[in-house]
Amino acid sequence: MPFFRKTILCSIIALYAFFSIPLHLNAAEPGDYIAIRKEGSGKLALVLNKPDAFGKKESDWAKSLDTIVHDGLDFTRIFSLLSPPLNVKEMKDKQSVTINFGALSSVGGEVYAGGTVSNKAGSINFDVEVYEIASAKLLFKKTYTGKEDHLRSIGHAFCEDLIELLTGKKSVFGSKIVYVSNKTGFKEIYECDFDGHGVEQLTNSRSISLTPALSPDGRYLAYTDFTSGRPALYIKNLADKKIAAASKSGVSIAPSWRNNNEVATTLSFEGDQKIYLIKPDGSLSRKLTNNRGIDVSPTFSPDGSKMAFVSSRNGQPQIFIQDIQSGETRRLTFSGRYNTQPSWSPAGDKIAYSTMENKGEIDLFVINADGSGLQQLTRSAGENEHPAWSPDGGMIVFSSNRQGKKKLFVMSSTGENQRRLLQSEGEEMQPSWSLFRR
Repeated sequence: MPFFRKTILCSIIALYAFFSIPLHLNAAEPGDYIAIRKEGSGKLALVLNKPDAFGKKESDWAKSLDTIVHDGLDFTRIFSLLSPPLNVKEMKDKQSVTINFGALSSVGGEVYAGGTVSNKAGSINFDVEVYEIASAKLLFKKTYTGKEDHLRSIGHAFCEDLIELLTGKKSVFGSKIVYVSNKTGFKEIYECDFDGHGVEQLTNSRSISLTPALSPDGRYLAYTDFTSGRPALYIKNLADKKIAAASKSGVSIAPSWRNNNEVATTLSFEGDQKIYLIKPDGSLSRKLTNNRGIDVSPTFSPDGSKMAFVSSRNGQPQIFIQDIQSGETRRLTFSGRYNTQPSWSPAGDKIAYSTMENKGEIDLFVINADGSGLQQLTRSAGENEHPAWSPDGGMIVFSSNRQGKKKLFVMSSTGENQRRLLQSEGEEMQPSWSLFRR
């Protein structure tokens, strides 16, 4: 059974390659964050109260914001979201509100978030307060403002701030996922929000568009397209919609951005398939690999100093790491006979990849960048391919046919909470999660 039998691109590559646990909360000083130290699978117990509102329109906004915030925070799997007790607040008027921290503690809450929605000259004001329940200490207070059609952005802005407050890390909110779908009858590239909302079609070649990759700043989309009759690299400026093609003839496949000004891809214009750096205008920057065998699927460390890639130089495809400056290369994977599709984590410490098991299943693994700590993420669930990290490193999106057709799934970086991302027609594959937030 060919490893990549269900996509044209991967068929071409196959022709080339032989190829309840306590959770501790520390109160923050000014400018600090609340450190969440998880042990095991512990989650932060967050009591999330529906925003108060005075007026019909304001109440509708509050209801929508409550749903947006709840769903957004639930998606991250960081929190245990608790419903507030009935006596959580005593309100004498709009300005006089008393929070019952004893009642909040009785339901097991550790952090409380609540607020008020009001109408200011036609704009929404979302005033939010966050407290540590045990100490009744105010941790965070902020007002979010925007128009009615920006309710989702307003709610997610609060979610992003809350997670950064409690973890000291950036979150997935505002990030985008690009992927391939054939729901129109052609393989085109689409984009969606981190949680599967806001799907937008980015290509309309009515041919075959594959392996999308967004530049770190979100300005460019690099992808492989068959419009010319062969797989060629295209780079689309998402602002002005201009498209540049790689200037070299031959096959060009599987792009990956090193930084905002260089994208790596496999080219065949010199005969053998090697990895090169290309500029956004399509011109050649330089060659990165020069050993015997096929080199494909580049991915870079966060600082761009190292590249992981797949090579057949030792026989079956395995993953190697190359230092960009010196060119020194070492083999990373030794377990598994067919390892491919590496993806370097945003923290730089881990690489996710797919491997073909002896029984023909394709599973996802994570390995430390030094070759230690191999961990299997999927098992007994069909073919699982193309892992891609979320910008905070806490989640991975991937493609799986476990329900029949190939669909996008997300999971935690440890393999937990695997669930489907989109509910749409056709197959979905080859996801890439952007570092850029909008």
